[in-house]
Amino acid sequence: MYKNLRVTVVIPCLNEEQGIQNVLREVPLFVDEVIVVDNGSTDHTADIAREMGAHVITELHRGYGRAYKSGFSRATGDLIVTLDGDHSYPVDALSYLLEAFVHCRVGFLSASRFPLLRDTAMSPKHNIGNRILSFMMSLLFFRWVHDSQSGMWVFRRDALEKMNLTSDGMAFSEEIKIEAIKNRDIGFREIFINYSQRLGEKKLRPWRDGFQNLIFLLRKRLGI
Repeated sequence: MYKNLRVTVVIPCLNEEQGIQNVLREVPLFVDEVIVVDNGSTDHTADIAREMGAHVITELHRGYGRAYKSGFSRATGDLIVTLDGDHSYPVDALSYLLEAFVHCRVGFLSASRFPLLRDTAMSPKHNIGNRILSFMMSLLFFRWVHDSQSGMWVFRRDALEKMNLTSDGMAFSEEIKIEAIKNRDIGFREIFINYSQRLGEKKLRPWRDGFQNLIFLLRKRLGI
């Protein structure tokens, strides 16, 4: 519990046995609930997560957004914090993120990876793609966003009731931010965090996922 607020951490995973142990080991003691959503892993991700005390949910329908929706539906905390299972986001920054959230008076706080402190943390291709998508999202929704694709957020669980989340794929990351920006009852802000190179194989398909995310932004803007 953090300042009388129950905290749930939700981590979507697909074959993250190389990183999930490090992530779970570093989760602070004030976290009340850790939910790992196994999205069809063929390695030992789920077994490792269970052994380390996480509540493991199996979501066989593949998709980043689908995994998150499953995890959110089981969360019981007042606040939900998200992390990737590859240890690329700083787990030890949770207290920093939550403290900022409590003081910024918005319902959704996103951790921005930019500017990168380490050039090796992200490939040039991913860096450029992220910046293009963030620029397009900022342009289309009239709000400057530094990192539209960040996967580390903290938000009030009841904010989900005010969101229309349709994406089951990678575009979910930008959609949940858009919903927070559009809804004045929620509110959106960003805060900088240090980002590291992931552990394990990359799941992102840069050109395909980037193009699909761009199309999603346009459809979301047009309401189709």
